[in-house]
Parts: sequence; C-alpha cells; structure tokens
Amino acid sequence: MAGGAPRVAYLAGLGCPAGGLAAGAPRLLRHEAEVFLSAGRGLVHVYDRGGRRLRAVYQFPDQVWHLEFLAGCRALYVLCAGKGIYCLALDPPDRSVDQAEQEDADRELPSRVAPVDPGTRVLPDATLRAFTVLDDALVTLEQGAAGWKMRLFERPCAGNDPRPGLQIAEVEVSCTPPAGSRGERPAARCPPVLCCLAPPGAGAPHRPGAGLTLSAALFGLLFGTDATLLGSRGILCGFPDGQLCCVALKALVAAGASPRDPQALVKVLHHLEEPVVLLGALRTEPLAEEATEAQLAGGDAPSDCLVALGHHGCMLAIRAGWDEAGSPVLDLQEHRLPGPVLCAAWGGGGRVYLSTPAELCVVDLGAAQGVGSSPPPLCPTGLGICSAVALSVLARAPAGGTELLALSARGRLMACSLSQDAAAPPALPSAGKAGQKIKELLSGIGSVSERVSSLKKAVEQRNAALRCLNEAVDVSCALLSGRTSPPPISCSTSTAWGRLPLRDALMATCLLHNGSDHSLGRGWTLCIRVASSSRALDLAAAGPTTTYTVPLEQLSPGGRREVTVPLGPDEHSALNLPITVSCALFYSLREVVEGALAPSDTAGDPFLEESPPDVLPQRAGICLPLSEHTVDLLQCLRFPGLAGAQTPGPQGPTSDPVDSFLGALRGPGCEPTGPAALRAKHLPPSVASIRVSAELLGGALEAARPGVSLCCATLQWLLAENAAVDAVRAQALSHVQGVAPGGGDVQLVVQEVAVMDLSPAGPLQAVEIRVESASLADLCRAHHAVVSRMQRRELEGGRLQGPQCPASRAQTLVVAQAARGASPPDLRLQRLRQMHARHETLLREVQALRDRMCEEDETRACATAERLLQVYQQLRDPGLLLL
Repeated sequence: MAGGAPRVAYLAGLGCPAGGLAAGAPRLLRHEAEVFLSAGRGLVHVYDRGGRRLRAVYQFPDQVWHLEFLAGCRALYVLCAGKGIYCLALDPPDRSVDQAEQEDADRELPSRVAPVDPGTRVLPDATLRAFTVLDDALVTLEQGAAGWKMRLFERPCAGNDPRPGLQIAEVEVSCTPPAGSRGERPAARCPPVLCCLAPPGAGAPHRPGAGLTLSAALFGLLFGTDATLLGSRGILCGFPDGQLCCVALKALVAAGASPRDPQALVKVLHHLEEPVVLLGALRTEPLAEEATEAQLAGGDAPSDCLVALGHHGCMLAIRAGWDEAGSPVLDLQEHRLPGPVLCAAWGGGGRVYLSTPAELCVVDLGAAQGVGSSPPPLCPTGLGICSAVALSVLARAPAGGTELLALSARGRLMACSLSQDAAAPPALPSAGKAGQKIKELLSGIGSVSERVSSLKKAVEQRNAALRCLNEAVDVSCALLSGRTSPPPISCSTSTAWGRLPLRDALMATCLLHNGSDHSLGRGWTLCIRVASSSRALDLAAAGPTTTYTVPLEQLSPGGRREVTVPLGPDEHSALNLPITVSCALFYSLREVVEGALAPSDTAGDPFLEESPPDVLPQRAGICLPLSEHTVDLLQCLRFPGLAGAQTPGPQGPTSDPVDSFLGALRGPGCEPTGPAALRAKHLPPSVASIRVSAELLGGALEAARPGVSLCCATLQWLLAENAAVDAVRAQALSHVQGVAPGGGDVQLVVQEVAVMDLSPAGPLQAVEIRVESASLADLCRAHHAVVSRMQRRELEGGRLQGPQCPASRAQTLVVAQAARGASPPDLRLQRLRQMHARHETLLREVQALRDRMCEEDETRACATAERLLQVYQQLRDPGLLLL
C-alpha cells in the first residue's frame, strides 16, 4: 500500500479565476519529462520538469475539454469547446516563459502566449464532446438531440500543414435512463469517457493509458468471439447519464457509415445511474508460470477485471465468470467509495487514486485473488492532500514508490511522492529524518491552510452577497411602498445650454440624492433614459431613445451624485422636442450574486456548481423608477436680446460656421439672405393662443406675484424652468422674443383681454397667451408646452406627476370653489354650442384634407396643403375660455 505522508513540492502556478478551478474541466497529461496542462480555460501549458519551467503556452479560441499526446510523431491533439479538434506539432519548442514569472501561484498567467493557428484544426465540429486517438484511427463522440453519435476517422496527420482524416464509419448510441431510476438530469458539463480495449496479441498501445489489454475470456464476453479471433480492438464508452457501452471497431468498419442495425453494434453493459468519470482494468488472478519477465516488468499482462468509476463514488467491477450450467457470463459487482469524485487516475499494482472535496484517497483493487472471486469491501486510505482537480500517476518513480502529479483548485502544479512501504514499524528518527518529517508536516499544514483559506473566501463572498441583497430589498420596499414623502431616494432633473466641440448642445443634469439609511454601492446603476418625439406635427409619437448607465461605486447615506448627459442636437439631426428624461435605479443581481455562485473547491457537487452563474440572464435585476421629467420648447428658448439672460454661444445651437462667417462680413446695412430670412420677411407668422379666466389664474398665482401684474406673473410661470426667468422677473416683462433650438424666432405675448360674447352679464376678464412664430414646427412645440402646463394635475397624497406648477393649484382652486358652493358665471349656451360645432366642422375638414393629400397629384396636393395649414391656424386660435 502506497501510504504514509506524501512529500509535496510545488512546481508551477498557472493562476485561477475567483473561486478556484472547477472540477471536471482541468486536464493533466504527462509524457516522460513533459507535462501538458489545461486549467479548464482556453490555455494549454507545456511544462518541462527537467528544466523546471513552462516551455510553451498555447491560446485556443474557447475552453479546452480534452488533451491527448501521440509520442511517436510528437503531436498534441486538443478538443476545443464548440470548435473541434486541433493537432499541434510540438517540435521544435519555440516559446518559453521565465521561471520567475510562474513561481508565484497567485499571479496572472504569463503574457507571452502563442495563439493557435486556425489552420491546425483538423476536425471542425461544434458538437464534439470526447475523442481518443489510436495508432491509425481517431474515435469521436458527438452529442445530439436524441443521444450520442460515435464516428471513426483516419488519424489526422500533424505537421506544418495538418490534413483532416477521412470518416470511416459511424453509429448512433441512444441514452436511455435505467428502469426504476429517479430521472435526474446528469451533470451538464460532465464529459463522456472513452477507453480502447484490445485482446491478447493485438499489439501494445501507442502510449500508457491509451489502451488496455484484456484476457481472451473477458474480451470475448464483451465484444464477441469474432472480434477476439480477428484481433479487433474495442471501444468502451462511459456517458454522463451513467450508461456503459462497448463497440467493436472492426464490426463498425464493416458496417460503414450507415449501419442497418445500430443496436447490433453497440452493446449496453450496465447503467451506473451517475456520470462515469474513469475507466480502467486490473489483474486479480495470478499470472501463469509461462508469463515472461517483460510482461511482469512492463505491466503488459492481460487484465481480467474491468472497472468503471462513477462521479458519486459508485465503482463497478466486470469480470468473466460462469453460471450454474458452466457457461461463461459477465460477473458484475458494485462497490461504494467516497464521493463526489473530482478526478481520478489509475496507478500500478491495481491501485486507483481519487480526489474528493475532503482529500485525496488511494484504493487497492488488487487485494482480491483467486478465480471468480469478487473484490472484498474496499477501504480507501487518505493521503492528506485536498482540492486536487486533475491527477496523473507514475506507477514506479525513479527512487521507488509512487509519484503523483496533481493540479490544485488554486491552479498550482504539485508533485506528490509516496513512500513504497508505509507499514514499517516506527523507529526513533534521527536528526535528519526528524527534519524531513517536520518538512512533511509543514507541507501538510500548507495544504490544509490552502483549503481553509478557500472555504473562508467562499463563505465571505456568500455573506457579502446576502448583505447586498438584503439592502437592495430594503431600498426597493422603501421606494415602492410610497409611505414616505419625499421618497428616501430622489432624482431631480434640470436643463441648460452648454458648449460642446463645434456646437452648442442642450444638457440635462440629473441630481441623485440618497436620503435612505443604506449605501448604494456595488451592483447599483443609475439609468437615464432620453426619449424624444419623432416629429413636430405628431408630438405624441415615439422617437429615438438613448439610455445612459452610470455605475454607483459608493453613494453613502445623505450623499449626492450629479450626472450630466447631452440631449441634442447632434451633428446630423435637429433637437426633437418634447424630450422625456426618465431616471431609474437598476440593481444587477448577476453582478452581485455571480461571484458567490462561482464554482469553488468547497464541499458539495462541483459538477452541479458549474452551472449557477449561467442561470441568471445578463440583464437580470431590479429596476426602481425615480422620476420623469419632460423637456419642452419653453425650457429650451434662449433670449440673446434680453439683458441679463444667460445665453452662451451663438443664437442657434446648429448654426453653420460658414453662415456665421458670411454674416460677419456683411455690413450693418446688409440684410440677411436665405430661405429662413425670406420666409420671416414675406410670410406672416403663425399664431396660436390660449385664454384663461383672469379670476382663476389670478387665484392660482396670487402667492407668486406680490406686487406684479397678472400678465408678468403668468409669463414668469411659463418660463419658470428656463435659465432666463430671473431676467424676465427682474424686468417685469409680459412679452418676450426668444430663439428656438433650430434658430427660428418664437414670441410669447401675455395680455389681458375681455371676452364679449360669452356671458349675458357683460364681458369676462381673461388672460390670453399668444405664441407667434414663422416656423410651424416651433409653433406646435411651443403651443404644446403651454397646454401641457395647463393640464398638469396634483395627485392625492402630496405626490406630483411631474414638477409642481401653479396650473395644478389653479385646477385645485376650481374644485375648492365648487365645494364652497361658488357658481360659475352665466354663459350663453347657444354661443358655446356654435363654437363647439365650428370646431367639430374644422376637425372633420382636417381629416378629409389629410385623406385627400394621399390620393392627389403634386400640383393639387400643394393647394390642399395650403388649405390644411389655414385650418390648423384656425384650430390654434379657438376663442374658447378656460374657466
């Protein structure tokens, strides 16, 4: 028994992701002094034990699933996930990595890596899951919807110009769950296992572990008498669902690419009901006297027991036996070992080494002797090594005993030497032996310390994720309940013109205030969604949308975060108003939880721990709306002729530098030219107006206009969100002329008028808000902005939809007057009916004109469009009064 405390030496550090390497993905392969490693990612490392250095690092386009090395032609065959099989010729070595770069196991991988040439891919296939290389053939397994497909190819050649091999045969292998099983889904990333078996005299395998020689009796029961007589090799397959099958290669070649009866070629031996992770063979019967010394020394004696190891520790022993009638039959016997199995490897003398989350164990399977006897109950022996995710065994080390190469979950390559005789009675150690014993104990303490550090890190990650999730739930409940006013977290939006390179732009500044008791840190993002209207004549139509995301690194309670984003216009399009700026908080569950769900070397099922990071979608999270702000034309107007108004830059944000230069060259008496100037000079401006009862508007604005006329207070209210409102208030203006973002003039006039024909008691005093502009688009946007301010309402509970404005208080005043029993003034209903009928007629005419424009030619369509414009102007000046 190879026991005792192992001597562990760290050879190299490959680095690893957060949480450690996942079981089932890393691969470790050795040939003489060369070690080929894959840590489950896209890198393959070649380590030279003689020079104690990393000799080469190859970069593949995706995760590496399997490695096999053909020593005769020095070809390395690599299965890359979703890509296929690559064949690399390793001579001569042309890349090296300094030993100083890989001595620290916690460093990142070396930077000097060699990307693999796409031309070295000899078998492109995205469905390949496993393969094995023989001397003259390549056997692959592909995963399909209904099962697996085994394909046989000529072995691809290696070299500067590798050539893919031709397909020889294929056969379907269906995966059916065993009778009485629980129907559990196998581990999604547990790969199938392939093993080549040969009868006696079929030739030695091309490399250790590539093929196993079975006794004639056992091989004949597995593959048939014909396969034994013909010297055909067989393939043993272990699948992730636990199914164990075998196929004779010569029978598969004879059947060709389309076998008539696939079930006759594939023989199902057993079902372990758990993923198969290792296949091997050993000899339990004593050798005959005529056995050669070469067989005894080289281990080429035929094996009489075939063994399959499952992921959860189920071990199946298959041997040749006899039934009661004396006929040869397969004798199957199961054993139970510790699990789950992270990795396993066969050693000399019938030993198997398996790594579990607790430690590395060795099981002696060669203890049973005698024909037809079953192995006794197995007693694994712990070696004091933990967190090994890949193993390779050298049965006879140069100094005797056994040597293991192991890859730890931290990405460290370790050499573990086991003594040959562990059962010797203890003796008083000498000073030298005592020092060696102390070194071995310290090495064991280091391995346990690494395990404890990994467990502690995993627990801290999970606790941190739980704390973050708990705070996120508290913040969500506080915002969504609406029980506090103002809300604990708020976001206000203001707009102002700013200067960008070569142009002016309207900027929105969003101020996020954290009034809660929680910090907004990792996982929280402020999302600012900017949506503009599609066109000026249909302001309700949806237009382009842009979303800005700002990660909140750390916003403590009471802290503020200011974010400024551009609203437009850009270099190629105008500013489409109105613009809606929506602010929301987004909490990314994937960013916070993924680190805690990452695979690690903790206890549990590592194969099942690989999948949780992919369960959460990329955008999975919690979205909490904060505010919605509408930016209209009244907020974007600039007043270059108004003293004291803050109007940076030129009059128009999209002014052409050439036009500005030509305008500077013209003298004071020169008049501007161009379509816009001609339209403004010869065409009358379009007009839109709204009339509001002076009593109603005066009551709403009474608190905001001490000593100011009603017209001035109304204009100040309209421009309350404009940067020039202070200049308007200082000069007590009731009319003002501004410049729209497109460069057109927009005039606002507020005046008191008397409505003569609505009340029999006499004229009604009203305030008329007039909008004048030569641009119909600017007129529509300005009129829409004024009407929107009149329509804002105050909701119950003190919360507002949009910013609070005096119009909401005006409507509240109407409700209050009705509650006090105040009656509206007497009105002439007949006049109201006439005005209503007139507007209904105009609306019907608008619909008819729009339908006619779609059917007429260009000449008549121009006349129709002119009439449509006249009707629109009449509708913009309705003559109705808001009471």
